Amino acid sequence: MPILLDYEALRLIWWVLLGILLIGFAVMDGFDLGVATLLPFIAKNDDERRVLLNTIGPVWEGNQVWFILGGGALFAAWPAIYAVAFSGLYLAMLAVLGALILRPVGFKYRSKLLSPTWRKWWDRVIFLGGFLPALLFGVAMGNVLLGLPFRFDDDMRLSLEGGLFSLLTPLPLVAGLISVGMLVMHGAAFLQFKTTGIVRNRAAKAGQWAAILTALLFMATGLWMLSGYWGLDGYQITQTVDPQAASNPLAKTVGREMGAWLGNYQLYPWMMAAPIVGILGALVATISLWRRFVWLGFICSGLAIAGIISTVGLSMFPFILPSSLDPASSLLVWDASSSHLTLWWMLIAVVVFLPIVLTYTAWVFRVLRGPVTIEHIREDDKGLY
Repeated sequence: MPILLDYEALRLIWWVLLGILLIGFAVMDGFDLGVATLLPFIAKNDDERRVLLNTIGPVWEGNQVWFILGGGALFAAWPAIYAVAFSGLYLAMLAVLGALILRPVGFKYRSKLLSPTWRKWWDRVIFLGGFLPALLFGVAMGNVLLGLPFRFDDDMRLSLEGGLFSLLTPLPLVAGLISVGMLVMHGAAFLQFKTTGIVRNRAAKAGQWAAILTALLFMATGLWMLSGYWGLDGYQITQTVDPQAASNPLAKTVGREMGAWLGNYQLYPWMMAAPIVGILGALVATISLWRRFVWLGFICSGLAIAGIISTVGLSMFPFILPSSLDPASSLLVWDASSSHLTLWWMLIAVVVFLPIVLTYTAWVFRVLRGPVTIEHIREDDKGLY
């Protein structure tokens, strides 16, 4: 089969698809993580905790497939980025993996005994299974903005410096708080149409505070990047890169400059739509949660997540993973992808299978529509979590 798109176009398409998969994971699995994070704060007794767990119990496994799809796409379309990211963030990713493993264990084991102490400890495990991934995904994104400490030698052998605690600097920690805030906001918005009564009211209040915190921290980070003395160093290419050339991360020169991440917005003003959507989405979600506009709150919280993640990607373009140790080793859209043929066949697979996945997901959520109530879980005491 002939390749109908040139190399540059396919690289751009897969950069967009990678962003869509990240947003899909944050929106679809994000409300699961948000509900788990809210568990100890808005559920005051075992019945209420079971209500929360049963709102996400039937869907969290399917939602987590977006994480697997994102990792698989990164491995196949951007192998160099996959290698550097999973090596440089190894301990953080291991902590995320451990938390994601503990989450289903908590779901299954908390209902095995009626002991309040037993269930309390497993509830804590479920909380950590939601909070830690939400925090660490944001920390990882913050470190991507700063650049990871890696370099390639002349034989393309990778070397890394630093450890887990070197990742916990101010900007990544703020990014982690933004991530927690936006996922808690999204989880609270989800609970608006999946719960009733006092649980729903508590979720609305928690979601309002989370949405306000998200908007304020996101705006504060933008001002931080704009500031002079305290501004954030960005990266820029100092020589032309051929978008049609074979991938070679060392065939370029890169410089660091304060405020460089803001350069794209001067060249392409339409990109300002991303941060505007992120801020307005969070603010409208706040009002919607206050006024109990159920669907509007959920849609706007999802738009806020999409806007915040898109802001990071658009700010960095064409960089995907910069290097703080050796800027010339930074990985771009143009020099870190798989071959032309590989990207083409992967695109065909996406065109065929992604609509099937989306259709099945929509059908599942339609079948599982409607709120979970205390009366419901008491009537089916053995069949529900």
